[in-house]
Amino acid sequence: MQVFISWSGDRSRAVAELLDEWIQCVLQAVRPWMSSKDIDRGSLWFSEISDQLKDTKIGIVCLTKDNLNKPWILFESGALAKGLSSTRVCTFLIDLEPTDVGNPLAQFNHTLPDRDGLYELVRTLNSSLGDKSLREKVLEQVFDTYWPQFETSFKTALESNVAGEHTPARTEENLLSEVLRTVRSLDRRVRSIESSPSSNERNEINQKMRMSPKMLRREVAKLLENDMPPEVIEEVLEGVVPSHLVRREIRNQMGLESEIDVRRVIEEG
Repeated sequence: MQVFISWSGDRSRAVAELLDEWIQCVLQAVRPWMSSKDIDRGSLWFSEISDQLKDTKIGIVCLTKDNLNKPWILFESGALAKGLSSTRVCTFLIDLEPTDVGNPLAQFNHTLPDRDGLYELVRTLNSSLGDKSLREKVLEQVFDTYWPQFETSFKTALESNVAGEHTPARTEENLLSEVLRTVRSLDRRVRSIESSPSSNERNEINQKMRMSPKMLRREVAKLLENDMPPEVIEEVLEGVVPSHLVRREIRNQMGLESEIDVRRVIEEG
């Protein structure tokens, strides 16, 4: 199983090389891959990344204070997220705390460089090996054997590669703004789910909407009275009534000036 290790900068590279060698000691069925050149200088070709991602099951992004917002880290993270499930992309926080990481990197699973964090990362890798995975008890014994080696080498890597200029720590206002955006997004999704009709209700609506414009007005009115968002109404009636007719009816019943206003309401959720 191939694991893609992303890095940028000397400190990140030193830890990436450590993970490359150490993971193979613990899990011999894992084949880590990392570039041998500095991605800050643009020496990693797009095609090479694409080729490697074809066989990659898990991605590990080595983050430091220096490279947190570097373009190539963001590019490779985006490439990993596009090709893999978000649960299979892990950020390895070398000298950071989870609260230091903002979007888009905040969406991934964060791993701290301590014993518990590294063991969870190893467990994630092991669980993806299928019939080649180690039994839990064996995995614990192997991990206990190689943990001291990692701990010592990790400290050496940090001491040998001093952090340079880095992104300032996130302010409390910045953190609260991100939390607020996340909560609002979740609230909109929950309201949409709660407002969405069941499959039986959707089928009933579909049958009715094959009849007449009068039924369209009645159904839209009923859905609006139940506080169903316009975007959900349009989705419910999709494939039964042309979208432009649904938007026109919503526009009429909500007293909006034009279809552009309806689209704006739908986009704003």
